[in-house]
Amino acid sequence: MPQSRISTAAHGDAATAPARLGKAISALRRGEPVLIRDDQINVLAVAAELVNEENLRRLRRISQAPARVVLTRRRAVALGLAPREELSGALTISVSPEMPAAVIRNLADPAASLGAEPPGFGPASVPAKGGALAAVALAKLAALLPAALVLRTGTAEAALLARRGDLASIEATAVFRRHAAEAGLERVTEARVPLAEAESARLIAFRPRDGGTEHLAIVIGAPDPAAPVLVRLHSECFTGDLLASLRCDCGDQLRGAIALIARAGDGVLLYLAQEGRGIGLVNKLRAYRLQDAGFDTLDANQQLGFDADERVYLPAAEMLRQLGFGTVRLLTNNPEKVAALERYGIRVVERVPHVFPANGHNERYLRTKATRGGHLL
Repeated sequence: MPQSRISTAAHGDAATAPARLGKAISALRRGEPVLIRDDQINVLAVAAELVNEENLRRLRRISQAPARVVLTRRRAVALGLAPREELSGALTISVSPEMPAAVIRNLADPAASLGAEPPGFGPASVPAKGGALAAVALAKLAALLPAALVLRTGTAEAALLARRGDLASIEATAVFRRHAAEAGLERVTEARVPLAEAESARLIAFRPRDGGTEHLAIVIGAPDPAAPVLVRLHSECFTGDLLASLRCDCGDQLRGAIALIARAGDGVLLYLAQEGRGIGLVNKLRAYRLQDAGFDTLDANQQLGFDADERVYLPAAEMLRQLGFGTVRLLTNNPEKVAALERYGIRVVERVPHVFPANGHNERYLRTKATRGGHLL
């Protein structure tokens, strides 16, 4: 199929792109192959951590193309498959057709491969592009480890595969747009929810237009849009917020922020769906295992193949705009949050410190945030 026709088809599918992305994410999480189409490189992709003999056989029935594993450079460095000088992007690595599914899974999961020598591979790794690079981004959107087994397909073959009824199909550009958090937000509903520390509180739900997980705004009192509003950006933390885990300071920060805003009279707490610095709950638990093996919180994320911090704050800026607040006093110890809001058009007139004492279990975590993460503790 001529390249121009692919581009036209992509534009024609624009109205259904969010639904197609949702189907692709669901299929990837089930361990099913996903067709990722791109002007440069089309691939069939399976999440590396979910590779098994059954989906390997299915892939081989669909295509006889050579298999490759796509890893982030950070994960490749951790495995000793790439030099440490360059940590951004991703690499494709040729693998033998006889490589067992368990070995492919181990490439993605450091908990399975700790202490093991990496197996032999085919030709030298090359930078991932197009659909191969999008496969890693799609795995991140699916809250899976950022690694995939891919089979490259030609343009004509990809067009035929896209017409099948048994394969999820998505354009690489749609994956990249969503991974950059460019999807718009829709204000869905709100309700009065009295809180223990703030009885005058409302919860307002914002849903990404592509069907992603909702973000919440907790509006306390009646903040004046004409004055700088006291704001806290809080990324969800199941273990700290709900279970009062002592491994982090998230629960203290959440409840402390609500109490402080209530004492101040009014303000907003944005509760963002970015568990585990944006890597998801399951991957956060994997990172905890690595921390117990000796890695600090940033290195643990990087051993998994993620950046040290995968969070994005464009949704937070959009929520504030929709709430009518363009100028804020930001309750944070993290200068990156200040810079991010400023980058997205929200003026930060003051950084308000938000520090809590260590509890004996999170001392190393807090020290890492200060010495390596730049937090002002």
